[in-house]
Amino acid sequence: MSDTTEYTPPEVWTWDQESGGKFASINRPIAGPTHDKDLPRGEHDLQLHSLATPNGVKVTVMLEELLAAGHTGAEYDAWIINIGEGEQFSSGFVDVNPNSKIPALMDFSGDTPVRVFESASILMYLAEKFGAFIPEGQARVECFNWLFWQMGSAPYLGGGFGHFYAYAPYKMEYPINRFAMEVKRQMDVLDRHLAENEYLAGSEYSIADMATWPWYGRLAMGGAYDAGTFLDVKSYKHLQRWTAQIGAREAVKRGKIVNASWGAENEQLPNRHSAADIDAVLAKG
Repeated sequence: MSDTTEYTPPEVWTWDQESGGKFASINRPIAGPTHDKDLPRGEHDLQLHSLATPNGVKVTVMLEELLAAGHTGAEYDAWIINIGEGEQFSSGFVDVNPNSKIPALMDFSGDTPVRVFESASILMYLAEKFGAFIPEGQARVECFNWLFWQMGSAPYLGGGFGHFYAYAPYKMEYPINRFAMEVKRQMDVLDRHLAENEYLAGSEYSIADMATWPWYGRLAMGGAYDAGTFLDVKSYKHLQRWTAQIGAREAVKRGKIVNASWGAENEQLPNRHSAADIDAVLAKG
């Protein structure tokens, strides 16, 4: 269905009705908390409040990779934030992230607690804290190039293509075509780069891969928005190779189930407090 009705914007936009679509009930044009509720706190210094969306998976994969590499100080508690029920608008969560978006991290290891929000900021913070997954020299620059490429590109994939293809109240030809074109261009960017590089920063696995895989790896596997056939994702051979390579890592398998409350029994762990919690879930498979 195409929407060809001309829209004339008012002189001053006002919020007088829900926008429609899957997430209409939690969308609003103002910031700040809607209710008072403190965040839970576990026994570890690192406290993650998140959900297993692509942005959330970036961080749980990073934490699991740090633990796999022997950084015991990266042990963490993960608490689920159900964004569909508006839990990101609690007073406790807004104190950690005034933008009310997951993921959000608190680090209690020092004299003064540190809040970290925005997924790329969390990845960089953890990488620098533990001295891991940021390469040196020119590869460091490439790592940051691709990390920030992902942060700038994913809104076109999720908020653009994903919204109009999967979540809008009805199908509209113009925005679907516009964002499908951009998403396919992005996949081509990745495919061409990965034809000559094992990982995004070159020969070394880094936070750039951890940031990009949950979005574009999921897309390449056909798991995003049921759009794999529509976008012909299998034609991007080098992206497919990289996707499979990252997905085969044990820490990635572990990280992607944390803060998930959907899927098969061996794919969901709403709250995580120890490595044993993940072991128990994976054992169900």
